Amino acid sequence: MSNDPNWDDIFASQPGDARPASTAAPLTRRQLREAEGRERTPVGGPQTDQREAPQRDGGRGGGGNWNGLPKRKRRLGWLWALLTLVVLAGGAAFAAWTLFEPQVREVMGWQLPTDYEGTGNGEEVNVVINDGDIGEDIATTLHEQGVTMTFDAFYDVLLAKEPTFMPGTYRLQKKMSAESALAALQDPANKVVSGALIVEGTTLPTALQNLSDGTGIPLAEFEAASKDLASLGLPPEAPSLEGYLFPATYEFEPNLTAQQILQRLVNETFTRLDAAGVAVTDRHRVLTLAGLVQKEGGPEADFPQVARVFQNRIDQGMRLQSDATVSYGAGSKSIFTTDAERADTSNPYNTYANDGLPVGPISAPGEAAINAVINPAPGPWLYFVLINGETGETAFSTTGAEHEAAVKVWRQWLKDHPDWNTGG
Repeated sequence: MSNDPNWDDIFASQPGDARPASTAAPLTRRQLREAEGRERTPVGGPQTDQREAPQRDGGRGGGGNWNGLPKRKRRLGWLWALLTLVVLAGGAAFAAWTLFEPQVREVMGWQLPTDYEGTGNGEEVNVVINDGDIGEDIATTLHEQGVTMTFDAFYDVLLAKEPTFMPGTYRLQKKMSAESALAALQDPANKVVSGALIVEGTTLPTALQNLSDGTGIPLAEFEAASKDLASLGLPPEAPSLEGYLFPATYEFEPNLTAQQILQRLVNETFTRLDAAGVAVTDRHRVLTLAGLVQKEGGPEADFPQVARVFQNRIDQGMRLQSDATVSYGAGSKSIFTTDAERADTSNPYNTYANDGLPVGPISAPGEAAINAVINPAPGPWLYFVLINGETGETAFSTTGAEHEAAVKVWRQWLKDHPDWNTGG
């Protein structure tokens, strides 16, 4: 038995219907629900308690489905499922590409280029090849500085050609082919250098100025660095850097400091002394005497005899009596000295007033002067004097009388050449 009310009977007893109950057309359930809803709707205001009954017809009418969801929501569900699958597939593909990109490219034939073309893009870069660098080091440097596209591009060329490299700084360009980068590294014109010439017999102030002019480093930086003798490795008895900068033509890499440049010249001096067999403890003595020979000796051919004169005087307890030492200590550039200058015992370089060698070198001795000190010529000479300022001819004497005669020759030559430049 159904518990549903008899809607026909109920409707028939409703007041306000103009039709007789026996003749009124029966209403459908939908119409009855609508009528019921109208009766529950407050007059003059919105419906606040109206609820739509759920469908009971199993899908008849508009919008029903087997699980009670509208068609629009069903379509969105499939779309979200599809998007989820796409995202998952994309993530898997990305992970595979990240982990196995080289293998995938090889299988698919999608190889990327490994080398640039041409000689560069015009943007210069300085590449440093250090002493001891091997091919792998150079290939790494070129790649890291943007010269070559990959390490392998340059390294493969090295394996094929087996070139040799000179240490130094080279001016290359970014984005060069491996072949053009190799050619640039082997072209001396691309080597970045600055240089300076230190002439034999040069004194320290002139040497520092030459280094400043050649490198562009301010003179003040060289002067400051030259005073730190301990850091440069000089012996404790050295009063200054004088004589410790080996005279030669130098090339310097960019970005060196004044201290590094001075150290290189000092190291060169030590290297030459070591090669000549000079003991470390004898370095200062040899350089001091060699600097004197360099300044006083005239032509290099006379150096061994000049060195013998000084050594003979030292051995016999005679003072060296070198005008060059007096002039250096007095801060003069003239080869001539005054009686007062020669008598000044406060001048530690004065070999007229003080015994033995001066306190330190008075110039930068070259290899010939160093070798003359180590291997002086055999002979009894105790004196020498220049007798021709133009040719550098020197007279060597054993006795005082011989020496005085040679001095007269020198003085006559000076009278005959009053305009001769006597500057040091």
